[in-house]
Amino acid sequence: MNDVALYNLEPVLELMAVGLAVAALPLAWWFWRQRHAAASSRLKALTLITLFLTFDLVLFGAFTRLTDSGLGCPDWPGCYGSSTPIGAKVEITAAQTAMPTGPVTHSKAWIEMVHRYLATGVGVLILTLASTTWWLRRQSQEVSPWLPTLTLVWVCMQGAFGALTVTMKLFPAIVTLHLMGGIGLLALLMAQAVRYDGAGLRPLPTFLRRGVWIGFVLLWAQIALGGWVSTNYAVLACPDFPTCNGQWVPDMNWQGFSLWRELGYTTQGELLPFLALSTIHFVHRSAAWLVLGVMVWVGWQLRRHEGLSMAGRWLLGLSALQLITGLSNVVLGWPLLAAVMHTGGAAAMVVTLTWALSVGRTDNPQRMTFSPRPAP
Repeated sequence: MNDVALYNLEPVLELMAVGLAVAALPLAWWFWRQRHAAASSRLKALTLITLFLTFDLVLFGAFTRLTDSGLGCPDWPGCYGSSTPIGAKVEITAAQTAMPTGPVTHSKAWIEMVHRYLATGVGVLILTLASTTWWLRRQSQEVSPWLPTLTLVWVCMQGAFGALTVTMKLFPAIVTLHLMGGIGLLALLMAQAVRYDGAGLRPLPTFLRRGVWIGFVLLWAQIALGGWVSTNYAVLACPDFPTCNGQWVPDMNWQGFSLWRELGYTTQGELLPFLALSTIHFVHRSAAWLVLGVMVWVGWQLRRHEGLSMAGRWLLGLSALQLITGLSNVVLGWPLLAAVMHTGGAAAMVVTLTWALSVGRTDNPQRMTFSPRPAP
């Protein structure tokens, strides 16, 4: 695996074709269903389709990471210079024979490549969304293309982090940033969907809006901590609950929070001690109680406001899901389904809070309209 060129652009055109094929069906459905709709309806529908598939991509990215398939193809963007694991059968077989439980196997290669196919398809959808807004702009529609354009730039950066995830051999800081970027993509798409919605704003008291913002910031910090736990493989460093290795407050070793280091090593190149892994886990577990309390409070308060009660119920339900799946990861030994659902629950919380912040306003900002421009 070490002899493989990290970057091989030979299959890039084939991979682009696969991305087009992945995006073709949702784009065809969108075009047919929205062919007579207004511009706002068309853009909202395409944004929601993209949001749904991006959420699926985030879940599959978690599945890729949790099945240890991130290096299933040790080069980028293809697999041993091929667009599919079929074309790399000989190389994968050789790597699997040398290390049967290593990072490169046929199943892991397929998981990794399917993740790349889905990511390319989502990229095509976002490119279509940005292009459509610019086209409508040129057709004298008062629609701002800047947020879709930012989303396009964002997804290109995600692709770059995806490449670095492979070429830097699952460097923890890069993998965590890749996760955070995927969650951020969901937030950007949700904010766009609200802009295209003509239902209007919902009244939200100032104190509650501030509470939602506090919850939003804390949630992002907790997701970063969770990503750090996962990328450092520290989930099972505290295999008991409510204690951690039999201690209510275990001894701490903060070397695990040195950000720029290789997986499993300290910044000095020494093996990362187990105590550093348990510290990472314990910090995430401890912060979870604060975030959970804030989410429950925000969800309960939103539940009492007309137009935002659905968001409140979602937050309460997702808080319960996060508690159950988080405990399951510990007491059941990190089951795959619970771990993927834990990532999905956090992503869904971000989407829900983004929606609440986007529609729950105490002011009256200028909304996006779709009326023709006045003639000069």
